[in-house]
Amino acid sequence: MRIALVSEGTYPYAMGGVSIWCEQLIRGMPDYRWEVVALTVDGTEEPVFDRPANLDRVHSIPLWGGGPTGRRPRRGVLVPSGRPGTEFMQSYEVFLRALVTPLESTRSQAGAVNRSTFLLALRGMFEYAAAGGDLGAALLSNEALRMMLEAWHTLRVEETGPAPTVADALEAAWLISHMLRPLSAPPVRADIVHSSMNGLATLVGMAATWTYGTPLVLSEHGIYLRERYISYLHDDAPHPVRVLVLSFFRSLAGAAYLITGALAPHSQYNRRWQLHNGADPERMWTMYNGVDPDEFPPAAGEPDVPTISFMGRIDPLKDLHTLIRAFALVRAEIPEARLRIFGGTPAANKVYHESCEALIDELGLTGHAVLEGRVGSAVEAYHAGSLVALTSISEGFPYTVVEAMACGRPTVCTNVGGVAEAVGDTGFVVAPRDVAAIAAACVRMLNDRELRLRLGATARERVLERFTLQRSLQAYRDIYERLAAPRGASPAPKHLRGQAQGFVRVPNRPTRPGVASVTARPAATPTVRPEVAPVAPTPAAVRPEPTPAAVRPEVSPLAGRVPRQRGPEQYSAAAYRTRHDPNSAAPELPQPAGPEPDDDETTIAIMRTTGGR
Repeated sequence: MRIALVSEGTYPYAMGGVSIWCEQLIRGMPDYRWEVVALTVDGTEEPVFDRPANLDRVHSIPLWGGGPTGRRPRRGVLVPSGRPGTEFMQSYEVFLRALVTPLESTRSQAGAVNRSTFLLALRGMFEYAAAGGDLGAALLSNEALRMMLEAWHTLRVEETGPAPTVADALEAAWLISHMLRPLSAPPVRADIVHSSMNGLATLVGMAATWTYGTPLVLSEHGIYLRERYISYLHDDAPHPVRVLVLSFFRSLAGAAYLITGALAPHSQYNRRWQLHNGADPERMWTMYNGVDPDEFPPAAGEPDVPTISFMGRIDPLKDLHTLIRAFALVRAEIPEARLRIFGGTPAANKVYHESCEALIDELGLTGHAVLEGRVGSAVEAYHAGSLVALTSISEGFPYTVVEAMACGRPTVCTNVGGVAEAVGDTGFVVAPRDVAAIAAACVRMLNDRELRLRLGATARERVLERFTLQRSLQAYRDIYERLAAPRGASPAPKHLRGQAQGFVRVPNRPTRPGVASVTARPAATPTVRPEVAPVAPTPAAVRPEPTPAAVRPEVSPLAGRVPRQRGPEQYSAAAYRTRHDPNSAAPELPQPAGPEPDDDETTIAIMRTTGGR
């Protein structure tokens, strides 16, 4: 079997949680042949991973370098071009209607129609490019800009914000033209196309489905669409540009859910977000990240003094200020306690690193709280602590937590993303940014050796039972084989019909997507209800009871946003937010604080500005 794995800003050119996951898939299935299609900045990136023997080819699709639209046009200056062909104009009209029409809810019938029509429009633009048309030039043509402005004034008559200027339309079109570059690349040939995230990477899979009928598998470590909303929380782009670009991401994410053959959220938390945004539950499997327990052995003992260890990138998303402030309260109770912060600092986060150092000095913690810098092995960092703390305001399903658990270390974590699903009843989970609750949990853990040892041993047992790399790989192998099997093939293996390896829910076999009209809904699955495997238990009752707190980033937290008035080197397309090496052990994906998507008032407020909830 040949699998094309699509990355965006990650493997093999950048370290990060998603990159580690890609590496695990390829090396963990040596009997498959692999090809990587990497969406990059300009195509000049150098790999940071050694190529596995079964990785035949790495193909880069630069989103910003080269090409006739590689340089941003000056605001207010139209790009001269002739009128695009009728085929493009028809598709673009449908594209704009889906993009501009306000939606009360992505879960409504109107939302379903929006996803279908947007997918139809994308296919039309793909066929235009496949026939030799210059898609980028067409999107920036005077006629296309006129149509965008006309669509806004026609379809957003109740819009309360400012209407777009010609310069706004040009900027939005320029950004979208770069995002759609994968539609102009030659379609990849493989038995399966596996997109490592939603968004732009799925365009590669769509092109393969339309051309060859190739099934598309879509993994989401975090929720791509929500990341985009959060990334624009403090963006200075004009309101119409924000609306158009975010509407593009909303429509693209929904279209990807429609065409994918199998959708793999990496936590139940993410699954709820996907359902909220229109995903089909009959084609969803919850797939947890796994680690090799042999690579994360239990420590032989504990440090000589009570020590809190942190392992990860120095980044505002980790909310190290909260951890440092909590540690100040811990020292008031346990004067000999230490805080050791392991991890490198990306160049863009130098100011944040300095702010952490300044806060340590301000609170009188110098010599007791130390930013250790990079460490040779993540295991060293986990073993250095009596417990491991993670106080992020945003996570997916973090490797940091699972690795620490595999090392037999109890954890104190904030309740973001899939963290509580990982921890279960083996550690303390508290509200984000609740300094007092974090401190109370750490004090209780540090003062009770018997509790630490019991929770640490239980944590490793939980990893061995639920979160091993072998289990995760087998789950993906089963999906690949089922999707690639000819129609009418033998039934799924027994373990897929009952207690699945690495699955939380096992739906009926998704139908293989074909090349028929994309306006039609994919063939319905049988009406037999799927069996349900046991779901991870609710987080431990043994933890400080936090007061729920809304999570609102102090600053726009992602590097992975679409740039405005910035060079293409700033573009990270969703995944330069991760730097997973021993010094950054988790994919950093913004997630809602509450149990349901609608509880995240910040995100919902931004979504409403784009006309979609």
